[in-house]
Amino acid sequence: MKLAFFIAWRYLRAKKSRQIINVISAISAVGIATGTMALVVVMSVYNGFDNLVKGMYNTFDPDIIVKSAAGKTINDPDVFQGLKNDPRIISFCPVIEETVFLQYRNQQAVATMKGVDSVFIATSPLRDHLTTGSFNVYFGEVEEAVIGRILANSMGINVAFVDPLWIYYPRKDAVFSPLNPMASLQRARLFPGGIFAVEQHYDSDHLLVPLATAQRLLDYGDKLSHIEIRVDGKKALKTLKKDLENLLGPSFRVLTRYQQNETLYRMMATEKVIIFILLGFILLIISCNVLSSLSMLILEKKEDIAVLAGMGARPGLIKKIFVMEGWLISILGWVSGMAAGLILCWVQFRFGLISLPGSFVVTDYPVEVQWTDMLLVSLTVLGIGFLAAYVPVRSVFSKAISLAYPGSSLGVSR
Repeated sequence: MKLAFFIAWRYLRAKKSRQIINVISAISAVGIATGTMALVVVMSVYNGFDNLVKGMYNTFDPDIIVKSAAGKTINDPDVFQGLKNDPRIISFCPVIEETVFLQYRNQQAVATMKGVDSVFIATSPLRDHLTTGSFNVYFGEVEEAVIGRILANSMGINVAFVDPLWIYYPRKDAVFSPLNPMASLQRARLFPGGIFAVEQHYDSDHLLVPLATAQRLLDYGDKLSHIEIRVDGKKALKTLKKDLENLLGPSFRVLTRYQQNETLYRMMATEKVIIFILLGFILLIISCNVLSSLSMLILEKKEDIAVLAGMGARPGLIKKIFVMEGWLISILGWVSGMAAGLILCWVQFRFGLISLPGSFVVTDYPVEVQWTDMLLVSLTVLGIGFLAAYVPVRSVFSKAISLAYPGSSLGVSR
């Protein structure tokens, strides 16, 4: 192997009698470097967006949600009392969630109301995404609402105003009367206390209200929509989910954050795979230049092959030389592309040279280099490079020798 590498390295650096071989080899190396750099940069930018989106969803969505498997509400919340003392649980929050009708001054909207308690207010990461006001659902004894930014803007809500926010919900078993439609509606009067901004889906139709207000408005009594649980670490998440499923039985559904947004996470994973396959296919096409340059080199080195054979070199060694020659072109392109891609990612992460168009939660393209992706890129590039070097040697080597030296046995493997 050392001898094959030594001769291949000399061939790679030596000036060819036909200048076109040098040109094709250089184009091959540059093409592979460009493809590798594109893979590194695109995968890192995708990871940046992936983590950004997941981070925004993680701010609003808890680690675990416990719902009733049979109906819309949990009718016996006392079954969860023992969980509050579990050391794996950071926060245990009863929640009521329902679609309601809002009115503020002359503006109306349909929104998702989320009734929460003091534990949610004290522990939710959403409090770090407040843009105006305070993250509280009570001001003394006055009930308040914390509203998504897009919803607040569409309704003209401002925490500095003293106008109340009215929330309407149909009464249970009420008969609608066209003469007095308000009689069939339950309503609650709150004041805007804060505005949050985390992600468009939540900002456009969500508001937080006191749990007691939601129970009174919906006439739920002690009923709940679900339980939100945040845990300490991924290991605790796995064990707690399994324990909850065993404890609660089939009457309840225990959903992790991934299961709460399964479609989103699957779509993002599929997009990443498709992007990698497309760029890998482009890299495969670029590597065909290696095949061309190597085929021409084998034909050019017919005399050298004969000399090596006369000195006792076996066909296997001679083939290794040309395979190594082609692979070295791919390795040089891989090293250059990886270095350039990682440098570009570092520069973007450190200085944010390329900005995102329009308005977004971040101003610059986010990047995150993951070693698993870099390993996959390396294996893909080097694997394609090896195939691009092996194919011409296998198909051209024997033909070149038999044409130049009829009766030669070099094309027979020994």
